[in-house]
Amino acid sequence: MHLMRIGAPGSEKPVARIDDQTYVDLSDVVTDFDEAFFGSDGLDRVRPVVADRTAAGQVSRFAGERIGAPIARPHQILCIGLNYRDHAAETGQAVPDEPILFTKSPNTLIGPNDDVRIPRGSTKPDWEVELGVVIGKRTSYLDSPAEAGDAIAGYLVVNDVSERAFQIERGGQWSKGKSAETFNPAGPWLVTPDEIDDVLALDMWLDVNGVRRQTGNTKTMIFDPHFIVHYLSQFLVLEPGDLINTGTPPGVGMGHTPQIWLQPGDVVELGIQGLGAQRQHVLAPR
Repeated sequence: MHLMRIGAPGSEKPVARIDDQTYVDLSDVVTDFDEAFFGSDGLDRVRPVVADRTAAGQVSRFAGERIGAPIARPHQILCIGLNYRDHAAETGQAVPDEPILFTKSPNTLIGPNDDVRIPRGSTKPDWEVELGVVIGKRTSYLDSPAEAGDAIAGYLVVNDVSERAFQIERGGQWSKGKSAETFNPAGPWLVTPDEIDDVLALDMWLDVNGVRRQTGNTKTMIFDPHFIVHYLSQFLVLEPGDLINTGTPPGVGMGHTPQIWLQPGDVVELGIQGLGAQRQHVLAPR
């Protein structure tokens, strides 16, 4: 399934995408794609509904509605840093022996085509196309990465927008360079694992103003999604609907010579094979 939320911010309705033109409305079946939905076997409940309504022709046509993030605001957004060898090299940092963990504020989550706003005092705003993982059930102390598959509800595209001066030059943890408003565009849809042949064979790309800046593939991850979920479960409880951003391939603005930073008026476009694409306009600080 491809799960989406469409409508104005704060009033999105849950739907299942059938193709680029049509969807099945699920708002009479579930309230939202949130912690309660994922934690109560929501995917299993809506799957036959989607199949039955599609077979019966009970579908609606997209009519230019805004696309929201495909999940409601999660309990937490967890991020893995330096998870591609060539990205670690471009930043001048060593390849980590264990996943590097940091967090983003959950209120950074926005729709895939919503505007990204540069924060006040920013001098080095940057981009990062990433594979996002959504947790499907309450999870802790998994015995092995093989068990992680049962805990994953699906995958999506995310842009881990970053402010490098805040992140690197201001001391402390990375989170303050990651948690400005609008810094986590997500979607356009959540794709369930059964729809993906190999999550470690997905092409990734990102353009700024029509110029290709990032090209990568999930096969070059250091730590794959199943390992990451297993690893994190040893340190904290993962809740249904939690989002994990799994790292970015090379080509971020910080890695260019000379470095390139987002500017007001820029247009960022990005996507991952089979998971859809995003497009954001960059706005000046408030």
